[in-house]
Amino acid sequence: MSVLKKLEEKIQGLFEGGFGRAFKSPVQPVELARKLVKEMVDNKVISVSRIYVPNEYTLFLAPDDYQQFEAYEEQLKADLADYLLEHARKEKYELLSRPIVLIKTDEDLVVGEFGIATRMVSAPVPARPEAPPAPADPGPDVGQTVVYRPTQQPDGTMAVSASDAREMGLSRECITLTVGDQAFEVTKRAVLIGRSRHCDLVLADPNVSRRHAELRQRGNDYLIVDLDSTNGVEINGRKVKSRALENGDEMIMGTTRVRFERQLC
Repeated sequence: MSVLKKLEEKIQGLFEGGFGRAFKSPVQPVELARKLVKEMVDNKVISVSRIYVPNEYTLFLAPDDYQQFEAYEEQLKADLADYLLEHARKEKYELLSRPIVLIKTDEDLVVGEFGIATRMVSAPVPARPEAPPAPADPGPDVGQTVVYRPTQQPDGTMAVSASDAREMGLSRECITLTVGDQAFEVTKRAVLIGRSRHCDLVLADPNVSRRHAELRQRGNDYLIVDLDSTNGVEINGRKVKSRALENGDEMIMGTTRVRFERQLC
């Protein structure tokens, strides 16, 4: 059995038996380990003769999910760091230091979602024949948090992220908010929705507050956030303060239906 497989079983075993009976979160430790490795690979930097990967990984969990991990946090962080280190050795990646895994909470995340941010952090290391290259301009995406959500849609289909679509050679992803027969294309990371003419998406509905809600991009996800509106935001018959949206979700603001759609175009 490979070392990585043994580590996976160790990480999973942490929440089996006595631990498992108390563990109710849909976020599974092995899934965290695999997504951390994905972020390692996605954020590698290639020099002339070596491939460098991040050595600091911050996991962001919804508060309710974090409560399930809290009692075993230190052991989980150590096991996840071992998993990252072993994968780097297997692929012959270079690290500036032993991997560090941090776990934090994020109020914008809902149960089942988690975010990952990576960094290359300088640390004292033994002298090497070849020094690491000076960091190039990383661009806006390096170090930004990538949010993962459960991959199965309510209708049983599987979600495809924009990054996966690019890797598959597919077209870009289009995000739209549709009101009646009018479609509003989302081109900003934050879209203000309300009755005020200063909003990005104006709803001519007296039951809608002037600043009713905001659609926010977070990693690969889009969240609807109620801005303390008078009548709130309803999705699938339930009032929500903040929720990640799935393709086809219909929001009710006042008496207006707003349909959220994401598709390749």
